[in-house]
Amino acid sequence: MSRTTTIDVYQNRCEQLFLAGGNAAVRRAAQEGLDELGPQADLYCWLALGHAVEDDDDHDDRAEEAFRAGLALDGDHLGLLAGYAELCLRADAFEYPGRAARAPVLSRRLKELAPESAEAGQLAAAERWARRGYWEDIRMGAVVGALRGRDTEAQARALAEDLRQRDGDDAITRGAETLDRAATVRATTLEALSGPWNAPVRLLGRYRTAAWAVSLILCFATNTTLRRTGVVDHFSLWGYLWLIPVLIVDRRFAAVRKEAEARHVAQLEAVLAERS
Repeated sequence: MSRTTTIDVYQNRCEQLFLAGGNAAVRRAAQEGLDELGPQADLYCWLALGHAVEDDDDHDDRAEEAFRAGLALDGDHLGLLAGYAELCLRADAFEYPGRAARAPVLSRRLKELAPESAEAGQLAAAERWARRGYWEDIRMGAVVGALRGRDTEAQARALAEDLRQRDGDDAITRGAETLDRAATVRATTLEALSGPWNAPVRLLGRYRTAAWAVSLILCFATNTTLRRTGVVDHFSLWGYLWLIPVLIVDRRFAAVRKEAEARHVAQLEAVLAERS
């Protein structure tokens, strides 16, 4: 296998793992390529991105090291410039003033090199996001919450369908052996949430929106009753206990999705490693 082809293979592995959400797997693949091939700007870019997406101080430091190492090899690398600029835009100006100050320099350089590139467009979107206001944050949080709720309801409906068909272990086996993310999520959900003891979890998950509405009504009614009967004077947390079952169900389904995604990434990583 030629050197150029080998770099392409590593880049393909990193890209597929990145799209699958396997950040740690991206870092492992990129580091493996660097160890085998020596310094490569493209692989430093993937290594940096694998750290940057974690949005953690320690990972941000490692990402900056990788971005700098890559730019030392190729100062005009569009991916490195865009990724490093995004990292700097996200930096707290009080804690990391040097990092935050580098954002406009990197952005200007990228726009000079390739103003119409996909990387420049991506960076422009990141700059708009960095300038967002308080209300934009609130609206985005509401959107994210709504999407997670839809994921939970869709996951619960798929689980109900799988339980009706109930090929049982065969369905789980097929999901475990496939590289399709949706099939892996369904198989993992069936494996984790089948059985009579999980019936309340499945029911609340399937009718999540209605369950939230009923819980909120019960919260309001309970707190109002407690105030009017003189049990509490002003504010009470007792009514909010009605929210606990729905919150537990949300966390349960989210944990299953996380487990399924980890399983999917591990399968993908193993297959890609064998192919290379």
